[in-house]
Amino acid sequence: GVLHEDLRLLLDTALPPKRKKVLLGVGDAKLGAAVLEELGVQCQAGGVVAELLRGIRLHFSALVRGLTAQSAAKAQLGLGHSYSRAKVKFNVHRVDNMIIQSISLLDQLDKDINTFSMRVREWYGYHFPELIKIVPENSMYCRVAKFIGNRRELSEESLEGLEEIVMDSAKAQAILEASRSSMGMDISPLDLINIESFSRRVVSLSEYRKELQEYLRSKMSQVAPSLSALIGEVVGARLISHAGSLTNLAKYPASTVQILGAEKALFRALKTRGNTPKYGLIFHSTFIGRAAAKNKGRISRYLANKCTIASRIDCFSEVPTSVFGDKLREQVEERLAFYETGEPPRKNLEVMKEAMVEASEVVAEVKRRQEKKEKKRKKREKRRLEALAAAAEEPAENSVMETEENDVGAKKKKKKKKQQQPEESEAEPEENGVEEEEEEEEEEPLPKKKRKVKVEPEQQEEEEEEEEEQKKKKKKKKK
Repeated sequence: GVLHEDLRLLLDTALPPKRKKVLLGVGDAKLGAAVLEELGVQCQAGGVVAELLRGIRLHFSALVRGLTAQSAAKAQLGLGHSYSRAKVKFNVHRVDNMIIQSISLLDQLDKDINTFSMRVREWYGYHFPELIKIVPENSMYCRVAKFIGNRRELSEESLEGLEEIVMDSAKAQAILEASRSSMGMDISPLDLINIESFSRRVVSLSEYRKELQEYLRSKMSQVAPSLSALIGEVVGARLISHAGSLTNLAKYPASTVQILGAEKALFRALKTRGNTPKYGLIFHSTFIGRAAAKNKGRISRYLANKCTIASRIDCFSEVPTSVFGDKLREQVEERLAFYETGEPPRKNLEVMKEAMVEASEVVAEVKRRQEKKEKKRKKREKRRLEALAAAAEEPAENSVMETEENDVGAKKKKKKKKQQQPEESEAEPEENGVEEEEEEEEEEPLPKKKRKVKVEPEQQEEEEEEEEEQKKKKKKKKK
């Protein structure tokens, strides 16, 4: 009912002060009432105004200077995109489309698993017909058939495996005894391979169905916690799927929710002027099954009323909780007890006051947790940005440090050269004797090669003298 600031500014600037009581054509009566209340400008809304606005919108590019048909088309496209974004919920935790798809897939899986299990029973029953009476459950029958295979190979050693599957030692012993005295036909290895492969697929489908049911339960606790606490996850998901969305379910009256899913029976009853149905999808709830036959209609009407309240709370609350669903469930339990024993239930006002107090505490706790998570996320983001900034600064610092080190190294080299020059100049005026002694001391530890060079001339002289003596001796002998 509050007029938007932009529209108010536009009307104030467009209309002079003396012409405030001019007739404005608007397509929405609520907007016209708001303009009249805020600015005192009389507005008219009706079919003629809608036609006028449609004509203006059609020829808008010709009426406004500088506006082309292409830019108007772009504006319309952008408006359509924004409207579509508003219709599609981007909150990941509040998306009910996943619930609709998962409950549809769950129903389809139930039908398929039932059909396939009957096919396995008929196929394997030719070989082992007595197993159907011992193991009547479909998924367990498929697991047992896959485990046994050829019944002639079943022995006492495989009794433990059978007990793990059927969870009963008496049943496992009965299967073993029936396999020894069975009237079934023999089966070829190829047929047995096909039966085992099909049984394995049926078992995997049943296991996937359990996982899908857990997924549906978790999604319902996030999207519609009050409705799931009141009537159960599966029935609540079916109501949402049949309505199209949680918002559509919240818009329905309680009388519609009561017969939701029984449209055929309703229209048939209206056509034949018979009795209308008392319940639709909510018949699968435990409350109607527990009620007496004469009270089924009354409890279904009461339950539909509570389901409507729960769906509206889930749809329009910022932080959905299961507190209201628990309280509404308690009210339905009290109404059941009232129909059976006559004990008066609590008033709705008292129950809702208690629920409001508890829900406010739960919402405050949830908001505190969300704030803590947001603070932690901001801290992590800040640290990450600081680390990135530090990593970006490191190369620059390294380059500066390298240049500084080079400068320092060059200065040190210059200092060393300057220090060496005065030392050499100071060493020149020393006495010769001291220098000769230092040179002799330096020459003492000569390397081995130099020592050999000094020793080799003496050896050569000795060898030459020995050769000369030998030559003299030889000459004397000859003589």
